[in-house]
This record gives sequence, structure tokens and C-alpha cells, in this order.
Amino acid sequence: MRPVRRTALLAAAAVLGVTASGCATIHGERAVVPAATRAEAARALETFTSAYNKADRAYDPALDAGVVTGPLGAINQAGLRSRQKSSPGGNKNHRPLELTDATYIIPKKAGWPRWFVANTDANRDQGDGKPATRWLVTFVRSGPDAVWRAAYLTVLPPSDIPEFDLDDDGWAKPVAVDDTELAVAPGDLSKQYTRYLQTGAPDVFAPGPSTSQWRDVRRDTRRAGFSYQYLDQALDTGAFAPLGLAAKDGGALVFFSSKHFERQTAAKGLRPPVNDDVAALLTGEVGSSLTKERISSQTVYVPVRGAAGGAKVGVLNRLSGLTAAKGS
Repeated sequence: MRPVRRTALLAAAAVLGVTASGCATIHGERAVVPAATRAEAARALETFTSAYNKADRAYDPALDAGVVTGPLGAINQAGLRSRQKSSPGGNKNHRPLELTDATYIIPKKAGWPRWFVANTDANRDQGDGKPATRWLVTFVRSGPDAVWRAAYLTVLPPSDIPEFDLDDDGWAKPVAVDDTELAVAPGDLSKQYTRYLQTGAPDVFAPGPSTSQWRDVRRDTRRAGFSYQYLDQALDTGAFAPLGLAAKDGGALVFFSSKHFERQTAAKGLRPPVNDDVAALLTGEVGSSLTKERISSQTVYVPVRGAAGGAKVGVLNRLSGLTAAKGS
């Protein structure tokens, strides 16, 4: 079983589709072909990085709205809207993001959407004494006239990235959402994860910060005069659909999304605190309760069904961001 890692740092947040197995016919295309050329993938990464930096410098979500989608898009756009309100003059501490030393994991598939993963070295952990990490940016293109958009961002140590199952030409193999050879089919991950967070079952996830420890934290949250309620919802269609790559050992690296609500209710005479980030995304007036909505993306290693030792799904990385808040 692969090691379970800590949730991605908030710094990573300040940065669709469903896999198919057979020959789907969309726009008359049946041929199983690489989702992109390597040159096309490199251009998509460059375009994303340039737009991201412009948006981060100005705190203007419009400047990169066209190159993000899915969970990364939801987190990025909400974060920029929030910071735009608190710092209308832009980001005085802007440090350009650099994504270098890129390699591209490009699956061979039929029809649309098409997608690929850029495995890059970011300039966010240089000289800070932390272990080196790789930034995996997953790009999706929904149709022949669409642009490439970044849907998932994952920060992992190199040791957590599996060896992918590549053909003789170096193209990767996508994993079908209903793949029965895996311990959990990619299409079921969001439902099973959110159900697990609510009830502790099904017991298919390895213990760690994003599973058992997160449940413990929520269960043990205490503050005099306040009560807390949590609701978790699956998010697995359209731009938030899971994407999976087959690993050489029979397992898979899968990216999937989820939505999480936290409601804080105050006793009479008290009021839930509202910080600047929440205030910027707030609708309604906070009286006795405040509900926060977060979008989350998870990157997991899913072992093959019946793996030795009863290996479970390991959450390697979770990237979460506040996307809305409502007072009542």
C-alpha cells in the first residue's frame, strides 16, 4: 500500500471529463488516439501558467477563468474573488509561479473529452528545507473547438507517483469509470468517500489525515456556546468527473472531486465569527448560524481488487478551498 500523505498546502490552492474504455462516438470520432501531442501539452501548460500569474498578480479571476475548470477552477476562482475584495489593488507579494522540468502522461483514447497530466517541478519548495515535490496538473479539453483547461492540481513527493502503464510509444492507458478490476471503481470514489466521512463506512480507505484523522477532528471539535454540523456530497459529473490512469502494477492513480459543508450554530447571544476570507464570499446575514461550502479534489492510489494484504485506497493528496458561505 502506498503511503498516505498530508493535505496539500494552501499555497497550492492559490493556483472533466470521464475516462472511457472502448470506442465512444462523439463528433464521429472512433479512433483511439493520443489525447494530445507532447507539443500541444507543453503549449497548454505554458498558457495556463501565464494566465495564472496574470490573475494572481492582479487578483482578477477573469484573467484565468478561461484556462481552469472542475475543482481547481472552483477553488481558484473563489480564492481570487475573495482576495480581490480584501486587496483591490492586487497582490503586492506576487511571486510568479514557474512550472518546469515537465513530462507529460498522455492517455490514448477515443472521443471527447480528452485529457492529460503534466508532471512538473514548481518553484514553491526551493530553498525552504522541505522535501522536493512534483506538481501534477491535469488538463481537460471538452471538444474539438474547446481549449485545454486545468481541472486538477496535485502536489506529491516523487515516491508517491506510481509507474504508469505505457504502451511501446509511451502513451498512457486511461481507466474506465466502471473498472471492476480495481478495489473501487473510479466512478464510485466520490460517493464512497463522502459516505465514509459521514458514517465511517464503507471501510475501503486507508487511515490518514484525509480519512480517519479528518473524521476524528470533526467529531472532536468543541467550542463553548457553538455546535458544529458537517455534510459531505459526492461531486462526480461534468467538469468534476473522475479521471484515472492505469499503473504498471495493476492499480491506478485517480483524481476525483467532492463537496463539503460545515455549519456553525451559536447559542443565544453569540454570533459565529466571520474572517475576511469568509466575508468576501458571504451571502445573507450572519445571525445565529454560518454555513461554509468547500470544494475538494482528491488524488488517490487505488489498488487492484484482491491486492495482497487487503490494500485499501490511499489518499495521497487533498486540495480544498472555500467556495461559498451563507449566513442566517
